[in-house]
Amino acid sequence: MGVLFGSNANNSANAGFAYTNTNIVASNANTNVSSQLCLKIFLRQKPWHLPKNKNVNRVLVDFRKFPFNQQRKMKRLGNLYDRICSLENLQLADAKARKGKLRSHGVIKHDRNREQNLINLHETLKNGTFKTSKYDIFTIYEPKERKIYRLPYFPDRIVHHAVMNVLEPIFVSIFTADTYSCIKNRGIHAAAKRVKKALQKNPAETKYCLKIDIRKFYPSIDHDILKRLLRRKIKDVRLLSLLDEIIDSADGVPIGNYLSQYFANLYLTYFDHWLKEKKGVRFYFRYADDIVVLHHDKRYLHGLFREMQAYLAENLKLEIKSNWQIFPVAARGIDFVGYVFYHTHTRLRKNIKQRFCRRLARINKRQVTEKDFKQNICPWWGWAKYCNSINLINKLSKNSKYEIKFGC
Repeated sequence: MGVLFGSNANNSANAGFAYTNTNIVASNANTNVSSQLCLKIFLRQKPWHLPKNKNVNRVLVDFRKFPFNQQRKMKRLGNLYDRICSLENLQLADAKARKGKLRSHGVIKHDRNREQNLINLHETLKNGTFKTSKYDIFTIYEPKERKIYRLPYFPDRIVHHAVMNVLEPIFVSIFTADTYSCIKNRGIHAAAKRVKKALQKNPAETKYCLKIDIRKFYPSIDHDILKRLLRRKIKDVRLLSLLDEIIDSADGVPIGNYLSQYFANLYLTYFDHWLKEKKGVRFYFRYADDIVVLHHDKRYLHGLFREMQAYLAENLKLEIKSNWQIFPVAARGIDFVGYVFYHTHTRLRKNIKQRFCRRLARINKRQVTEKDFKQNICPWWGWAKYCNSINLINKLSKNSKYEIKFGC
């Protein structure tokens, strides 16, 4: 590709690059190119021609040497902290944080002195004296064993929501389109829809699947690396100080914090960009630390796995679980985001189907109205209606008090 610039400089010697002619009076009656930039772009390397004019000078320019073709540096954002600690934003954060928790002890306690609490929090943030409260740590065992960190509703949960009211659109703008965890309009069903579309429209290109999971992802997130990643986008010193304090309040990134899910996505987002833009991976899907890559060549996936393993270890200090797999999709299906995907159909994951059946059996032993029955099975119904589960639904309906049907 080339660019051709040409003109005449006062009908005499050339004036240099992008020659111009300042002599544009009417008496200049020749056919020179006067005060004119002639641009010609060559998409293919073929002989090119100009009008026969001795006064036209030819300069071949390489686009790659121009600043406008160089990769832009990411713009770092400042002046965010005042927006976060404003009283209006804290009131909005309080309204969002309390959704679904109106009867919880923390919300009831906060509401006894709600307005004054928010004013005090505003002053604390403004003065830079906010400190994370003590965590209540407990363990859950379903669907698997996890250590959960819980903070008080006031002030911590309100502060986390206040931060994300401002930072959420900034973070989401960095994420690739193939990141689905904890992002508005990009949840489990959006991920499932994209996987199904890739398999159905490109069966020849999606014959094999590489599936990996990060070992102890949240506890393994390195604080120094996370802070460096935040500084690639944010330059507000007071905000960075607040985020650093929250990050350092626990080992890794604590499961249970509202901010943690965004920190986790940010931690892997440049890995996503590396795969999509540097490695040219077309069929890539990530939900939290669960990753699926599709390709037609099994050997390619083995090579890509080694590169991914090296990148995660060297740049993020993360380790891939030993249960990583490369397999033909047609033989096993892809177990991802609660479903098992094939080229022709999608099934519900086995353990979700089992929990659905057990819940239904417990409900059938009680005396419940049809309305209560539907409310109790809603979570499993939400899974079932987005896959090929009509046979399962029909079978369960025969043994239940009320009919289970699509569209009910």
